Amino acid sequence: MPNRFIEKLCNFADLSSEDEDALLLATSNAKKISARTDLIREGDRPGPVFIVLEGWACRYKILPNGARQVMAFLMPGDCCDLHIGLLDEMDHSIQVITPALVATVDRDAMDLLMERHPRIARAMYIAQLVDEGTMRSWITSMGRRTSIERVAHLMCELYLRSRNIGLTFDHHFILPVSQVLLADALGMTPVHLNRVLKELRLSGAMTLERGSLVITDPTKLVQIAGFDENYLHRRMRVVA
Repeated sequence: MPNRFIEKLCNFADLSSEDEDALLLATSNAKKISARTDLIREGDRPGPVFIVLEGWACRYKILPNGARQVMAFLMPGDCCDLHIGLLDEMDHSIQVITPALVATVDRDAMDLLMERHPRIARAMYIAQLVDEGTMRSWITSMGRRTSIERVAHLMCELYLRSRNIGLTFDHHFILPVSQVLLADALGMTPVHLNRVLKELRLSGAMTLERGSLVITDPTKLVQIAGFDENYLHRRMRVVA
């Protein structure tokens, strides 16, 4: 079974066999986690570095009125909070959305790993910069994109990220995220999101049904979203 974390870092640095062996060892303690399990909660003391090897997770915050804001989706290969150990407590929660395989790396062990393997350190830092670029794009969506642009933009992003780790089939991929969770990520009500998804379906751009996203007209979806992948700092693979 491929190690998505290593594959992701290989996109950002020319890792040696020794680097890859070190990463395999670091993630060898991976455990299966049930869906909808919090890995860590807001207010907790920062723990180890979490590495998602299989399944999906999300970052989220709960408001005083009980509303939830999802701030990021984590896919296989993603690493959570490299430097948050510098803080006294977590300022957000992380939950697995689906059954997942998650490795944990002690903070001291991660620091030592990056000290001994500078190419791993470089790749980790670039990955973190990409995460920050993604957050800036989400902020832009919340502040300036219309509802239909916001939804289309997120669908483009999730498709591209899935495609870069080999989880898509032509213009189709499994999107294991409920409409309620998507609405929480988009700052919309589920009813409003459902109307926008219907509008996108009627436009012929995409269809989202039962956890599966089909992009029926990629050009139209990109145009609706005004999507530019530069913030992901990676290029789409050519589809044969």
